[in-house]
Amino acid sequence: MSTTVLPAVVLDVDLAQTLPAVPAVQPDGRRAEQAWVLVRWHTEPLGTVLVDVPENGLESTALSAAIEAELGDVIRPKLARGDEFLASRRKILATAPHITVVICTREHPEMLAQCLDSLIAQNYPGFRILVVDNAPVTDATEKVVRAAARRGPVDYLLEPRAGLSYARNAATKAAPGQILAWIDDDEVADPNWLAEIARALHDHPEADVISGVIVPAELETRAQIWFEQFGGHSKGRGFTPDTFGPHTAHRQSPLYPLPPFATGANMTFRPGVIERIGMWDTALGAGSPAMGSEDTLAFTQVLLSGGTIVYQPSAVTRHYHRRDYQGLEKQMVGYGTGLVAAYTSLLMKRPGLIFPLLRLAPHALRDMTGKDTPRTATLRDDFPRELLSANRRGMLAGPRAYLKGRRAATRLTEARK
Repeated sequence: MSTTVLPAVVLDVDLAQTLPAVPAVQPDGRRAEQAWVLVRWHTEPLGTVLVDVPENGLESTALSAAIEAELGDVIRPKLARGDEFLASRRKILATAPHITVVICTREHPEMLAQCLDSLIAQNYPGFRILVVDNAPVTDATEKVVRAAARRGPVDYLLEPRAGLSYARNAATKAAPGQILAWIDDDEVADPNWLAEIARALHDHPEADVISGVIVPAELETRAQIWFEQFGGHSKGRGFTPDTFGPHTAHRQSPLYPLPPFATGANMTFRPGVIERIGMWDTALGAGSPAMGSEDTLAFTQVLLSGGTIVYQPSAVTRHYHRRDYQGLEKQMVGYGTGLVAAYTSLLMKRPGLIFPLLRLAPHALRDMTGKDTPRTATLRDDFPRELLSANRRGMLAGPRAYLKGRRAATRLTEARK
């Protein structure tokens, strides 16, 4: 791909303000092919649109027309309510609870610094940031944290055992009785991220987990575009709030996470919930043979125990997707491996779940192979189908990966005794 082409410029626009024009040639000289736009009304995200940028640029009137065509039915009721959303946020912030934000990181100092900047700038009255430095090989992370601590409430915690689940468990144990909001080091938080988490906690006192939405921070490469086609981190759920729990079991099984009910890069747990489900499985997660899905297992365990998960799309974070094809392919393999590894973990703990899982298997197979399913409907003609094959290849490796990770975790535990 020519370096003079920008697949999509990422915009964040608020309909309460003047819409911008989008020049065809960006300040860095690249030709923008499309504009990916997060649309808000008085800071509340309402949806996204993807608009082609003509050779002479996208005028603000054309952008407005594209937004109306795509989101008009959602926008019009909001316009009639004025700034009601802002007023309700101010009221919630008056009694907002203290929140501990957790970042688990390993040798990504530049990204971590960017994430910390976004957190220190939160429009929120009471919070602290806990950075877990996972099996570091340099002191770069600690230096970034110490520098950030001079500007805001940032604490440092070392976890020498490599693996995301070990880092998550260390944070959980270090913050007993606290609300824990989790964000990845390759993200930045919207200035009102914590405020919108507080809104969800206020509006849903029954909620055990709050899940926000993750949107792209950039779409600089085709690999990043393809990841969004695959559903991104929020798997195309959109911007309609929802809840999952015992009352929704008839429409969303806790055993089959499509559509998804949460994501680990933007999740908040009430005090005691993680402990109640037995902590994070150390045979899962980044750094393990399974490569991920410690979050998927945790969400499933919350639902199976009768808990409730709330999807709060106004709690926004932005993620820097993998830029190269090889990184995306590895991610797709990891998604498949981690998902089936999580099921393996679940079945080892609760063998009786094999029967409802078998009943769900035909549904899952249709989703993976059929057309216009939640997994395939958003894929365009240019999406490399070998990425779907990589995802399925990872699934086949899931059981073995989990057992390998379980053995490694057991040896590590015994070595520490």
